[in-house]
Amino acid sequence: MSANSPGATDPGRIRNFCIIAHIDHGKSTLADRMLQLTGVVDARQMRDQYLDRMDIERERGITIKSQAVRMPWTVREGDLKGEAAVLNMIDTPGHVDFTYEVSRSLAACEGAVLLVDAAQGIEAQTLANLYLALENDLHVIPVLNKIDLPAAQPDKYAEELAHLIGGRPEDCLRVSGKTGEGVPHLLDEIVRQFTPPKGEAQAPARAMIFDSVYDVYRGVVTYVRVVDGRIEARDRIKMMSTGAVHELLELGVISPEMQKAQALGVGEVGYLITGVKDVRQSRVGDTVTINSRPASEALGGYKDPKPMVYSGLYPIDGSDYPDLRDALDKLKLNDAALSYEPETSAALGFGFRCGFLGLLHLEIIRERLEREFGLDLISTAPNVVYRVLMEDATEHVVTNPSEYPTGKVAEVYEPVVRATVLTPNDYVGAVMELCQGRRGTLLGMDYLSADRVELRYTLPLAEIIFDFFDQLKSRTKGYASLDYEPSGEQKADLVKVDILLHGEAVDAFSAIVHKDKAYNYGVTIAAKLRNLIPRQQFEVPIQAAIGNRVIARETIRAIRKDVLAKCYGGDITRKRKLLEKQKEGKKRMKMVGRVEVPQEAFIAALSTSDGGDNKAKK
Repeated sequence: MSANSPGATDPGRIRNFCIIAHIDHGKSTLADRMLQLTGVVDARQMRDQYLDRMDIERERGITIKSQAVRMPWTVREGDLKGEAAVLNMIDTPGHVDFTYEVSRSLAACEGAVLLVDAAQGIEAQTLANLYLALENDLHVIPVLNKIDLPAAQPDKYAEELAHLIGGRPEDCLRVSGKTGEGVPHLLDEIVRQFTPPKGEAQAPARAMIFDSVYDVYRGVVTYVRVVDGRIEARDRIKMMSTGAVHELLELGVISPEMQKAQALGVGEVGYLITGVKDVRQSRVGDTVTINSRPASEALGGYKDPKPMVYSGLYPIDGSDYPDLRDALDKLKLNDAALSYEPETSAALGFGFRCGFLGLLHLEIIRERLEREFGLDLISTAPNVVYRVLMEDATEHVVTNPSEYPTGKVAEVYEPVVRATVLTPNDYVGAVMELCQGRRGTLLGMDYLSADRVELRYTLPLAEIIFDFFDQLKSRTKGYASLDYEPSGEQKADLVKVDILLHGEAVDAFSAIVHKDKAYNYGVTIAAKLRNLIPRQQFEVPIQAAIGNRVIARETIRAIRKDVLAKCYGGDITRKRKLLEKQKEGKKRMKMVGRVEVPQEAFIAALSTSDGGDNKAKK
């Protein structure tokens, strides 16, 4: 029975699995070989990173969006030889900032292929993704990739993997995504080792939305995994969280382009199109059922991701604000981890306060808004959420330095993360020095093998969102890898540093920093502004202050007209009189004068345009 026949595929033939790995370990290349071997993409259409659809993904060589694809496969060897199976594969991102994409993909699968580079071995994100898969009770097949490389050490890393998972080194499959060696055997093992999806075919239909995208012509396209029952073309479907009812215009499977089908049954992964243009109607994690015979209970859904880093996004042209709002609505559909709310700034006008899972996530969202929606944006310096307790027992949640309360502060709490660093033995000292310099607390260290060490630290999130990863890579010559997860909050000695121009505080330049680093921040930003703000008719002091105490100062010299130009020769008293007259005028101007700060100064001082590019290879 074909995938597109009216009777949906027999669940016993279906295998749902995903590929998980650290960034740059060859997931997308292995997926390319699978697409070729199963014949869903012919040689004429084939290109590298076939499933990476976005320009940014192809340019940076990283996967940002999970992609689902359906592939037919007939087992070539072993006790199941000749059996025809249908494989639903999800290619997942490898970067720590896109862990939410991975967790959603795992919830739609029964098994996971854990891919490890045979030349590099296990990295921090490999461990994180493995633990995610084990938490979801998935069967894991360990696979060593890139065995064709001269530097590959498959035997050494097979032992490391076996020690980690609790199997034997010979159970680790060896493949080359580039040459295709070992890939047919891997596909056979996927059919043999992974269990078919379980579900009740006769029960009312229940399907989990695990992703959705916005199509300009067709509206919202929803990707679902059917758990119970079946959904047929032209059914009226109901979203269980909102109660909204829509008529199905089309359903089908992705192989790897959209293919219409008559029905989707238990365990199948496919897409639904209702023609709805309102992007809020399709929420990731919602349950879809049939309106005529609805299910009584919704599926579990997903945990909402908590933003780790906040940054303001403002259109350079204020009239673009409605366009930015629509663009964020459409992007939220495609990236459920993005959160945003409107905010205004005295310096930058109307914009949005956005929450991101990390700095690369911020960089990618900003780039997608600029490319896909043609917007010109300013993003403010990223910061984290603080909880401030006052002496009068009131509590404030601060996502922006301008919200920091005035008055007597009793305690300030900041978010902390549990960081895992994997590094060669030679660089342990350098990594420890870096972590301690960032107020880190060592939780423990383990030797994964004779020359690889796993270090676990508790670190304040604010200390790692800027240049921590760059520093880690430079101190370990690129060998260390980092992964982190939120782990509550801790009390910290934090202060708000205000920047005053001519005695007036400018909110946009304020920052919340640790007491030990306040002086350094004040000196740096004051020096930066002195070069950015043009000279005025009067002298302008730039001050950095904590409360009423000034900790740093720079001065922009006044522009002075040469009033002595017409005095050649003559008495000195004549010159002095002209200078005194000028001085009086400057003093009066200083009393009434306001400093003009050009937009470029805000952009240069606050912008994070170079903050995330180096993080792409994490």
